[in-house]
Amino acid sequence: MNIFPLEFRWSFLMKNNLNVNINKNFNWELIQKELRRQFGNEIYESWLRKIIFEEKFINYILVSVSTRFIRDWIVSRYLDQILGIIKKFNKEIVRIEFKIENKTNNDSNNIEKNLDTNISFIKDSFLQYNRIDNSKSFENFIIGESNKLAYEASKKVSEKVSNYNPFYLYAGVGMGKTHLLNAIGLELKKENKVTFISAERFMYQFVKSIRSNEMVKFKDNFRNTDVLIIDDIQFMNGKEAMQEEFFHTFNSLIDKGSKVILSADRPPNKLLKIQERIKSRFAGGLVVDIQNPEYDLRLRILKKKVDELNLLYKENLNITDDLLKFISNEIRSSIRELVGALNRIASFSRIYNRVPNLNEIKIILKDLLNLNETKITIENIQTLVCKYFKISKNEMLSSRRSRYLVRPRQVAIYLSKILTTKSLPEIGREFSNRDHTTIIHSVKAIEKLKIDNLEISNGINFLKNQILYNKENEVQC
Repeated sequence: MNIFPLEFRWSFLMKNNLNVNINKNFNWELIQKELRRQFGNEIYESWLRKIIFEEKFINYILVSVSTRFIRDWIVSRYLDQILGIIKKFNKEIVRIEFKIENKTNNDSNNIEKNLDTNISFIKDSFLQYNRIDNSKSFENFIIGESNKLAYEASKKVSEKVSNYNPFYLYAGVGMGKTHLLNAIGLELKKENKVTFISAERFMYQFVKSIRSNEMVKFKDNFRNTDVLIIDDIQFMNGKEAMQEEFFHTFNSLIDKGSKVILSADRPPNKLLKIQERIKSRFAGGLVVDIQNPEYDLRLRILKKKVDELNLLYKENLNITDDLLKFISNEIRSSIRELVGALNRIASFSRIYNRVPNLNEIKIILKDLLNLNETKITIENIQTLVCKYFKISKNEMLSSRRSRYLVRPRQVAIYLSKILTTKSLPEIGREFSNRDHTTIIHSVKAIEKLKIDNLEISNGINFLKNQILYNKENEVQC
C-alpha cells in the first residue's frame, strides 16, 4: 500500500539499533517555522501544521497525522521538500515515517488501550501499513460490477466456514486490493491473531534476521499466527533464500490450518522470478481479480470522496455533477488516479477560492485524461526515449555513466515518475535495480534542466506528448 500511496519502505541498509530514541537536539518548532516560511502560510495551515512530531531515532523521525487522507496528501506533494528542510537541521535524518493518530480523546492512555491487541506486529515496527486500519472495512468499500466478485469472495474468506486457503486477490494499481485485505483482517482479528504485512517488509525482516542471527525469532513471528496477510506479493521476486523461507512458512501455516491471504498486481502464473512450486500453491486456492472500475462505480466513488472532503474542511467543494461525470468518464483505469484527480481539483479550489471550470480541469488533469487508452508503461517510455536519443536499451540500463547515456536515462526516469503511478522503488527496479535515491536525483536533475535548458525542455515535452497521445508505441531500439 503503496502509500503512497505513497508505499513507506524500509531500506535494507538500515542498522539493527534504529529503535533507540534520541530526541535530544531536535527542535521541531524551528522546523515548523521553516516549513511555514518556505511553503507559505496557506499550505502550512491547511496541511503541514497537522503534522505532529512523535519521536526521533538515529536516522529517521516518526510523526503522526489524524487521517490517512492527510498523510497521503502530504506524502504525495510535499514529502521530499519537508525532508530536505529537516536535513538542514539534522543531516543524519534520511526519511520520515508516518502513523495515523486520531487524538479525539484527551486521555492519552486511551490511545494505548485502543491498539488492536489481537494483531501480531513485527517488533520495532512503526510502519502504518503493518497495522489493520479501522477506516478500511467492508462497510465503506464501494461495490460495483467490476469488484463485486472480489468483495463477495473476501467476505466469504472472512467467515469461519470458509475453506478457501490460500486466498489470492489480484488487480492493477489503485483498484482496492489493500482495502479488501484490510477489511478481511478487521473481521478475522476479532477472534484470531492476525499478521498483516507487505511483501517488501517481509523481505526486510528476513534480511535483518539473517544479519542479526535471529532467524528463530523471524520464524516464530510468522508461523505462530492464525492469519497471515501479505500485500503486493509480486515484490518477492528473485531472492531465492527468502523464497525458500517463505515456502516453508506458507506450508507450515497451511498444514496447521492457518489462513494465508495474498494480493498481487497479476495472476499467479504471471508472477516473475517466483519459484514454480510457490506459484502452484497460490493457484491452488481461491484466485479472484478486480476488473477496471465501470463508469457508475467511478462516479459513486467520486461523490463519496467529495462528501469526505466537505466533512474535513470548512469550505465545501461545490463541484457540479457535470464535472464529476466528466472526470468519471475520462479517468477509467485506476481508482487511485480518480481520487488523485479530485484532490488536485480540491487543492485548486482552496487556493483560488472557487471550483475550476471544465477547461481549467482539462489543464489540471492533462496528464491523467484518457491515460488508460495510451497504455503507458515504463518499458514504452524507455523504448521511445532510446529512439529519440539514438541509443540502445541495453546501453540505457547499463551501469555506464557516460554523459551521452546519463542524460537519456535521467529523462526516462523522470517521464516514468510523472506519467505512471509507479513508486520510486518500482521505477528503480525497471532501471536495473537502481536505488530509489538515484531515482530522486534523476527526477530533480531533469526538473532543474527543464528550467535552465530550453532544448531539454522542448525534448521532454515532445516525448511526453508522444507517450501520452501516440498509441503506436511499439518502437524497437
